[in-house]
Amino acid sequence: MAAGTGAPPHPRQRERIGNFMGAVRIAILAAAAVAAILLAFIVRGMMSSGEPSEVAAPAEARPVAQVLVAKEDLAVGTRITSTMLGWQAWPVEALNPAFVTDGKTAIPPKDGAERVAEKAGQAAATLMGDNPIQAFEGAIVREAIAAGEPVTTRKVIRGGEGGYMSVVLGPGMRAVSVPVSAETAGGGFILPGDRVDVLQSREDSEGAVITETLMRNLRVLAIDQATEPAEDSNTMIGAVATLEAPAADAEVLVRGKAAGEMILALRAYTDIGGPVGRGGMAEAESQTVRIYRDGEMTEVSVQ
Repeated sequence: MAAGTGAPPHPRQRERIGNFMGAVRIAILAAAAVAAILLAFIVRGMMSSGEPSEVAAPAEARPVAQVLVAKEDLAVGTRITSTMLGWQAWPVEALNPAFVTDGKTAIPPKDGAERVAEKAGQAAATLMGDNPIQAFEGAIVREAIAAGEPVTTRKVIRGGEGGYMSVVLGPGMRAVSVPVSAETAGGGFILPGDRVDVLQSREDSEGAVITETLMRNLRVLAIDQATEPAEDSNTMIGAVATLEAPAADAEVLVRGKAAGEMILALRAYTDIGGPVGRGGMAEAESQTVRIYRDGEMTEVSVQ
């Protein structure tokens, strides 16, 4: 039968056609695989293009020292306690030789910062000893110190230093010293910081003994030169007591010293909020006595 008459293809022809179709499918699959690989590389490149090519090196740790600072605002005249102070990390390069440090640094500093830190540590050891916080205990603030601000010796006055008493005194007050003894100062139980009344007994023009309260509610600033009692001590016996009195009333104590012995009467803690100022002669209690004579009654006032 002639070709083109619709006769089925020869078996060999069918085999060639099948081989051709298989080769086409393989080529299509290979092209798809190559395209997928190329697409994966393109996507990977796009995702990595926004990332830095190199990881940034960590910042070098800065050397720090522990500086003594105020934990709260300290006003002028504040008596410092250990709870008001604390240590704070401070960059070594920002240290001032006037700062009080613990003499150590977290990381060995370099260059001139090392000398500054060493100098600050030596200053603290010289002025404060091994425990700077304890050395500041009881000191009086001379210049206001803000919370977090380094505490320096220039801004405080410790007991025994010049100018101490002038800072302790309140505005408009004067420090007046009066002679005392164990008998006239509450047996030694009157301590700096207590409140007292100042009394004096004397004879009047007629020879009668009268007792007068010269001043009321005065603060005791010191006994002799001690502005605070010794540790664990409940008594202090001295020869002189320094009292804080209003400027207008200081002369009352001066006249009292000239008139004779004065006695300090310790006030209760619950009475320290009373007024400060001059006292006066105590009013004598009077009683009325009725006298009957010849049927008549007469009232007589007797002190």
